Amino acid sequence: AVEEKSSFIHAVLNMIGMLIGLGQLSTPYALENGGWTSVFLLVGLGAVCTYTSHLLGKCLSKHSKSRDYKDIGQNAFGARGKITAATFVYMEIFMSLVSYTISLHDNLAVVFRGARLRLDWLPWAHLSSSQMLSTVAVLVALPSLWLRNLSSISFLSTAGILMSILIFVTVACTAIFGAVQANHRIPVLNLRAIPAISGLYMFGYAGHIVFPNIYAAMKDPAKFTKVVSIISFSIVTSWYAALAFTGAKLFGPEVDSQITLSMPQNLLLTKIALWATVLTPMTKYALEFAPFAIELERGLPHSLRTRTKILIRGTIGSILLLVILALALSVPYFEHVLSLTGSMVSVGISIVIPCIFYIKIYWTEISTPVLALNAVIAATGVVMGAFGTVSSARSLLNSFKTTH
Repeated sequence: AVEEKSSFIHAVLNMIGMLIGLGQLSTPYALENGGWTSVFLLVGLGAVCTYTSHLLGKCLSKHSKSRDYKDIGQNAFGARGKITAATFVYMEIFMSLVSYTISLHDNLAVVFRGARLRLDWLPWAHLSSSQMLSTVAVLVALPSLWLRNLSSISFLSTAGILMSILIFVTVACTAIFGAVQANHRIPVLNLRAIPAISGLYMFGYAGHIVFPNIYAAMKDPAKFTKVVSIISFSIVTSWYAALAFTGAKLFGPEVDSQITLSMPQNLLLTKIALWATVLTPMTKYALEFAPFAIELERGLPHSLRTRTKILIRGTIGSILLLVILALALSVPYFEHVLSLTGSMVSVGISIVIPCIFYIKIYWTEISTPVLALNAVIAATGVVMGAFGTVSSARSLLNSFKTTH
């Protein structure tokens, strides 16, 4: 939901809003497990993602009619490039929404800890109380998928940013006001955990699918590659590092994969943080679904009436969201699903693919050192993604076997 010809400040806010979300919850867990030196991995990934966002901007400036990530794929490799880009975009949207729904379920379970729901007359009466509450929350959010106009859901973007700030502030206040009397020692480095936590860190920088839209909507797109991405990524990286160290220091080895679940349950601050985390996914469903919805509507025959198009779009969106809910309730392992998404999809979309598209589009113009740099970044991304995918998939399977 980016306004046409947005200002410099608006572009920065949109970019930060897209980046900061679910990723911030797991940074303390990632730092505690990877060791404090893994913060260099966090900063390094931030720097690489800033660079690849520049590459996307350059690819867009080469073809003035390009508007989104799929157009860049089309310009680079034709139909094959467009299909590859679309596949990664939709995989990221789908897996992100599964992660958001798991987070919704986990935090609702703590908010209503001890509550018993007895609804024997319902077909899904066998579900636990937290699963029922999650189902209700998703059903409440469902109508937002039927809104056709993007501007009518732009307020959700602002709400999402406010929720992220609220979570950060509550964790900071817990530390500042001494609600938790602890100063745990963070390990230096745990190499075995690096593949898995690289996926968690990577997920926090996954916003590249929307960057072309932010670029295209700017009054002065040249500022995107020069200033907007650098400022946005610097703020986000500092935000993540501060939260990671605060959470790891406060809770040590006991830190949960979602920082909100580690906070003392009796505090009002904790209740605010939990509710902010519950509401965040509900603001994200319509926003994340928007690119798919727009593409779906374009693909429908022009002869169809507008009402029919909305009905088809809303129905498909509703079915997809219910599939996401079912997946989230059956595979409720937040850190493994988040890490898998980061390693398998986000590394591709945010590191590997921008480098490959840039090399292809600018093949005749780039120098050998620039070509080598992009090739090394892409190859490193492939290796990191492969190790992370194997590690998180193995952990996910082990967790699934243990509980079933």
